[in-house]
Amino acid sequence: MIQSKDLSGTWQLRGSDVDIPATVPGCVHTDLLAEGRIPDPFLDDNEHAVAWVGREDWSYSRDVSWDGPACERVDLVFEGLDTVARIELDGVVVGETRNMHRTYRFDVTSPLTDSSSLNVHFTSAYTEAEGLRDQLGDRPNAYPEPFQFIRKMAASFGWDWGPTLVTAGIWRAVRFEGWNTARLSAVRPLCTYDGENGKLDLTAEVERTREIALQARVLLDGREIAVLDLPAGSSSVRREIDVPDVTPWNPIGYGDAFLYALTVVLTDGETEIDRWERRTGFRTVKIDTSQDDVGTRFVVHVNGAPIFVKGVNWIPDDIFPSRMTRERYELRLRQAVDAGVNLVRVWGGGIYEDRAFYEVCDELGLMVWQDFLFACACYPEEEPIRSEVLAEAHDNVTRLSPHPSLITWNGNNENLWLHEAMRWGSDPGGDLTWGSRYYLEDLPAIVASLDPTRPYQAGSPWSDSVDLEPNSPDHQTLHSWEVWNREDYLNYRDTAPRFVAEFGWQAPPVWRTLRDAVTDDPMLPDSPGVLHHQKAEDGNGKLARGLEPHFPAPTSTEAWHYLTQLNQVRAVRTGIDHWRSHWPHTAGTIVWQLNDLWPVTSWAAIDGAGRYKPLYFELRAVYAGRRLTIEPRDGGLVVAVLNDDPSSWSGDLVIEHRSAVGAVLATVTVPVVADARSVALVPVPEVAHDAAFVVATLPSVRAYPHEAALPGNMRAHAHYAAARALYYLTDPIADAGLTITAEAVPGGLDVHLHATGLARDILLQPDRIHPDATVDQGFVTLLPGESTTLHVRAPIELDPGSIKEPWVVTDLASVLAGHS
Repeated sequence: MIQSKDLSGTWQLRGSDVDIPATVPGCVHTDLLAEGRIPDPFLDDNEHAVAWVGREDWSYSRDVSWDGPACERVDLVFEGLDTVARIELDGVVVGETRNMHRTYRFDVTSPLTDSSSLNVHFTSAYTEAEGLRDQLGDRPNAYPEPFQFIRKMAASFGWDWGPTLVTAGIWRAVRFEGWNTARLSAVRPLCTYDGENGKLDLTAEVERTREIALQARVLLDGREIAVLDLPAGSSSVRREIDVPDVTPWNPIGYGDAFLYALTVVLTDGETEIDRWERRTGFRTVKIDTSQDDVGTRFVVHVNGAPIFVKGVNWIPDDIFPSRMTRERYELRLRQAVDAGVNLVRVWGGGIYEDRAFYEVCDELGLMVWQDFLFACACYPEEEPIRSEVLAEAHDNVTRLSPHPSLITWNGNNENLWLHEAMRWGSDPGGDLTWGSRYYLEDLPAIVASLDPTRPYQAGSPWSDSVDLEPNSPDHQTLHSWEVWNREDYLNYRDTAPRFVAEFGWQAPPVWRTLRDAVTDDPMLPDSPGVLHHQKAEDGNGKLARGLEPHFPAPTSTEAWHYLTQLNQVRAVRTGIDHWRSHWPHTAGTIVWQLNDLWPVTSWAAIDGAGRYKPLYFELRAVYAGRRLTIEPRDGGLVVAVLNDDPSSWSGDLVIEHRSAVGAVLATVTVPVVADARSVALVPVPEVAHDAAFVVATLPSVRAYPHEAALPGNMRAHAHYAAARALYYLTDPIADAGLTITAEAVPGGLDVHLHATGLARDILLQPDRIHPDATVDQGFVTLLPGESTTLHVRAPIELDPGSIKEPWVVTDLASVLAGHS
């Protein structure tokens, strides 16, 4: 059997003026932080104060020995080195690396002694990237850093939501492995399902010290289903194994995510010499990209069922990914599921996540779209980068193959699109190689060879042809960024793309998160610390221009914070509701983005401190299995009955025309049936008032809200306006008669709201009561006579009187009136 010795723990970190204890796995920044040698880079503009760290060379060292049984071979195994490293054992170079995204194994049988010194020397990522840039020629990219010249997490170099903190270190586990005769160097199980039976296409690869006949026993839930022969001299074996009557793995909402324990045991006669174990599942994935009378579809099918994708984009959850744990992955992914999400896209500027990430997704039934790691740049196709790209792809396609949650591979993020849209071919360096060979030839060939059970798309966005505009709404995947960057969010309604793989709207983080990260006094939307935690180009300008059509200018930082949060909610709601109403023509949305990796104004639903922004609760609403929304359609209005449940939804649809203060003007009742996994559209009768279109924004004296209700308290509301412009509030909003009371309960407070009038967009901010307090709802609107209860929970007893503090509970009318 393989003998293993963990080398994690305490090492020594040395730099030009540093000699401190270090923790492995980890990185230089976290070690310097632990020893108080650098300030918190998340606070104010300390990011600049620690920039020198990424420019230094570093070394990690410790004494090591092999104290296991005598073995024919002892390997030094690194699951992750960040990035350009030289590994020495007693001064002898045993290996060199230049890729953060690969696993490395070095034979140290000969140089290893009973008391050896192990040193890992890291060259600055800047030195490597800038050197290759000079050698190969500079090329265009979307950001001013040389991230495309090194196989490292691109987001380390900064992004429009992230800091520039260029790391180095032993960022994943390291160990010795001792073995005899042979070991399983790779196992690649490809599991499919035909509606009743399963098929396991299994490849096992071995590395040997002796050329003798071996066998690989294959067990499923402990039951032997095959024995594979490896004759002397062979290095791999492949077998297709029929597995009758399996229970399939299903995504969320389509059945149980059933998993089997798969074991491969390598034997020499009767002696077990190695063992590989994973949990896997049987399912079949297809993406329908057939032509129709509009263009090209993009519909995900799992086990034959078409699925409306309710997705989120995932960025690394920490700028220092070595700090991630299984518990943190599970927390964040369960939060996604609780928000109604059924797919997570792992974005191409980050990392191939840890095994724990994919295992949790397997268990939850959470589908994974995995980008290959290329984003927003022209990437060189020459050596030494090319061989690293190909080895990295082989490594990770094999590593992730057991996971049924992984449903598709994507070649890159926005490179094919931006090369055309930004006219990079005309820029300096635009005549050089730029990565198209990777996306259109190399990567599809690797996926087809190693994992033909999963669909591959060349990029996101992509129209599946070099002859089509890559970001076309009529063909496959679209990134919708004209809205936010240049257009109002109502323009989401102008198109019905086939699949929206990115879209979003910014808002600042939760108040406490922002306040903890910024010491500005006073803290203003444009004070230095707040602006430093806004990385998007003209981000605050876009926030302000996004507010202009819908609200008066904020009169305070607190009002700016509230209104930008509300605008983010309304923008994302507008897009998803519109696109869901076009199912199956539009077959999915992937919101940018679920999470943040530091405290920042961004598109995220969960901020960098792990706190829920109001957008998180809105995702839970718009991604619900059953939802109502009111949409403009063909010059009128329709109620879209969105039913993503496996059973039909029927009842009496009640449509009320109400006044600006919520009074019922007219009512109509329409029987409605929405079949399973379908959308039913019900026309809204015209009213006497000259209303031109529906909006989901501020009601004014010229607006007439619609209310639609079905049994089970499903409700939608939208607003008329007299022209394609919204009006500032020039007259006071009628008193909503809002009363707020709180009672202490075990674990926190129950906050009771009641309105005698129309109370719009009530928000309780629990972090203003206690930094660790939470609440179970975001923005809430109450019609006349309605009540609701918000549940605030915290690790300490809370004072019911705390809800009277400024800005703890507020509503839109109060904010626009200039008080909280």
